Amino acid sequence: MVIYTNIRYFKQDLQEFKPQYMVSVPRIWESIYEAAQKQFRDGPATRQKLVNFFFGMSNRYIEARRIVQKLTIPGQESNNNSSTALAKLQTIVLTPVHALGDKLIYQKVRQAVGGKLKFAISGGGSLAMHLENFYEIVGIDLLVGYGLTETAPVLTARRPGHNLRGSAGRPIPETEIRIIDPETRQTYEPGHKGLVLARGPQVMRGYFQNPEATDKAIDPEGWFDTGDLGWLTPQKDLVLTGRAKDTIVLTNGENIEPQPIEDACVRSPYIDQIVLVGQDQKSLGALIVPNLDALKQWASGQGLGLQVPGEEQQGEAENAIAIDSQPIQSLFRQELTLQVKNRPSFRPDDRIGPFRLILEPFTIDNGLLTQTLKIKRPVVMERYRDMIDEMY
Repeated sequence: MVIYTNIRYFKQDLQEFKPQYMVSVPRIWESIYEAAQKQFRDGPATRQKLVNFFFGMSNRYIEARRIVQKLTIPGQESNNNSSTALAKLQTIVLTPVHALGDKLIYQKVRQAVGGKLKFAISGGGSLAMHLENFYEIVGIDLLVGYGLTETAPVLTARRPGHNLRGSAGRPIPETEIRIIDPETRQTYEPGHKGLVLARGPQVMRGYFQNPEATDKAIDPEGWFDTGDLGWLTPQKDLVLTGRAKDTIVLTNGENIEPQPIEDACVRSPYIDQIVLVGQDQKSLGALIVPNLDALKQWASGQGLGLQVPGEEQQGEAENAIAIDSQPIQSLFRQELTLQVKNRPSFRPDDRIGPFRLILEPFTIDNGLLTQTLKIKRPVVMERYRDMIDEMY
């Protein structure tokens, strides 16, 4: 039986139909994660400490287990014999702690999505590593696929027996992936980042009545230009790093791929959505849609109220602070610095300079999200052009 649902009935349908397999876009997995985090935050302080302890221990457990299973992306973990031996020891020591966390906490998350999921598939956009970690910890085998409308639509996919977190998986049967230099068209060896080309029976023959666009997208040998940047592991797993047209070039010549940095920033409980800006500027900037529920809870913990335009006053008037007040700005500055610096491949140019908080979320209705819930960068840039100019 196949069930189709929508945002309005999603939670209800999960409980009613208890799916064994599920396919959705990353935003759905983000919303499930955010709902779980909200429940954790709303619990008593002692329970929050317990949850944080178990998730911390389980995170160490799954990272060690990935090394043992040889499911780490080259460059992210050391794969020498000593680290493998240490990882084996860590998995042995942490297995009972992880099992206890599963009994007390993680199984409740699985029950919230029906309790019968064998595995689920995410496609239509990148999946942030904190989401990969969360779902692996709670025992939901989340796979990722990659492709485009022009490729009908799948090119690569992760498999249950080879679920390499952080990758887009291996090519599906009869499909080839090639990484090239965007300028010279030279083919790169595994490990070198470049433009992703694809060839296979699912690739379109061309754009309808548009031979010029077809010739630009597909070369004479049948290689389709995906417009994505990435690299291949020695085992042919595809690791995507961003869209070629999304690259931000700073005045010092550094090329920044915004998606990985944005994925890191939304790990903060106070950041719901974020778009990096900064083309032809000295530093990166950011437009941020805050998580107002988490922000209100933080303000309450500080003995403050939060003034949100259009909403009823929270807390006593004399203790109320506005969304653009110094305490709020300091909180977001601290969060941005922390999340960006904690990235494994952090570089000084990744630092975010000016930022602005936006109270209107990016949605399909206001034209800032696609139907697959991806942010329309060009539309956001145009909508907030004056704000971006003022930032710099």
